[in-house]
Amino acid sequence: MTGIKILTALKEAARRNIDVYLLLDGFGSRDLSQKVIDEIKSSKIHFLFYHPKISPYQMKRISLRRLHRKMFLIDHKIAYVGGINIIDDSNVPNGKAPRIDYAAQLKGPVVCSISQSMVKLWKRVSWSHLEKSYTPKHIQKNITLYPNGTKLSFIERDNFRHRQDIEKAYLHAIQNAKHEILIANAYFIPGKKFEKALIDATRKGVSVTLLLKGEMDYFLSNATRAFYGKFLKEGITIFEYTRSFMHSKVAVIDGTWSTVGSSNIDPFSLLLAREANIMVLDKSFASQLKKNIEEDIQFGGTEILLKDWDKAHLIKRLKSRMAYLFIRLSLGIANI
Repeated sequence: MTGIKILTALKEAARRNIDVYLLLDGFGSRDLSQKVIDEIKSSKIHFLFYHPKISPYQMKRISLRRLHRKMFLIDHKIAYVGGINIIDDSNVPNGKAPRIDYAAQLKGPVVCSISQSMVKLWKRVSWSHLEKSYTPKHIQKNITLYPNGTKLSFIERDNFRHRQDIEKAYLHAIQNAKHEILIANAYFIPGKKFEKALIDATRKGVSVTLLLKGEMDYFLSNATRAFYGKFLKEGITIFEYTRSFMHSKVAVIDGTWSTVGSSNIDPFSLLLAREANIMVLDKSFASQLKKNIEEDIQFGGTEILLKDWDKAHLIKRLKSRMAYLFIRLSLGIANI
């Protein structure tokens, strides 16, 4: 099992007197067995749950807030940021392909921002203090320009100073797009500003393509399809990924700007959860990411055409509308 292998590696590192800190989301890790939890607690790993008793059925802000970031930091020199969970995808039933997902390995100045964010979050959750040595002097603060000209920013979403940072970064890039917007996002339920930005872009002649999830793992996922009719009429191209489960949260704009991270384009990510993305200005990186997304479309995407959607089964369209209205109602009850 993938998770057991990683846990074993973490325990071995802790036995070598390496400080290992493990922070898990209470809701996302709700199926973790008590045996494994006890095993972690009995090791030298520093272990905490973020909101350990969270319930998605309580319509309160605190109940809907999650730690949705997927970040890994090694010696404050190497970081991984993306959407990949520690979950076993090798045992896929019926020979189905494993899920598609993305993460980026990062080195250099941007790691300082990631390190500071992770240490701050651990302190906030544990009310403890890590040693000052955990912010290396050789990594300078706030430098995001690399020698090859790459500009890279680490952008987080929290419930304090950075509530709208990820959404604002997305909107700024979309509003300034000149040629092409390519988004692959698993849970896509955009708010009014995001919806308007995409429609305005396509009306300006920008090519807008969305790769969305075809396998609806939750009833509320159907809310994504509530946007199909409007978007297709505006000329936005939509593909559903049907080859396997899709968990991507990436985008490329004009072959230069790109993002990889944990944030979905839905109210839970953009208004409630703790998220983390990187935003990159680099043609080479954008070209590689675009190639990967286009391969996902080529080998696993099914295009949704307006004529087909208009003829879609009434139940499918009804489910999408009901899911969307339920989400809006839930957010209203929670005063979000």
